[in-house]
Amino acid sequence: MLKGLGNLANLMKSAQQLQDRLGSMNDSLAEIRVEGTAGGGMVAVEATAQQRILRCRIEESLIAGGEREMVEELVVAATNQALEKAKQAQAEAMGRMAGDLSIPGLGDALSQFGLGGNAGADLGDTGLDTKDGSDE
Repeated sequence: MLKGLGNLANLMKSAQQLQDRLGSMNDSLAEIRVEGTAGGGMVAVEATAQQRILRCRIEESLIAGGEREMVEELVVAATNQALEKAKQAQAEAMGRMAGDLSIPGLGDALSQFGLGGNAGADLGDTGLDTKDGSDE
């Protein structure tokens, strides 16, 4: 019975660590930048790992062409790509956090919600940028 209380105390300590890290993680996610592109780079959308769109760049020649429907489709495609990369960056950050905490089953639970659980996973060439602007 007393052994169970020790486990409960460890669980509470881990939960407090998790709460502290989640608070600071939100700030760090705002600093991670990703970019989605479409039309061979003629449209680029920048987002944060919080899945907030920061800017959209459309090359002048595309606008001058007057093909509104094509521009709209490219903006949507670039935005969707940026948001997918933002989700990947968020999952990677959550996975690192889960790996650091050593709460049994936390990584698996986060992965069921698409929030990580694969600490240290290689994202490949996703265009994810670190805080200093260099690729990971």
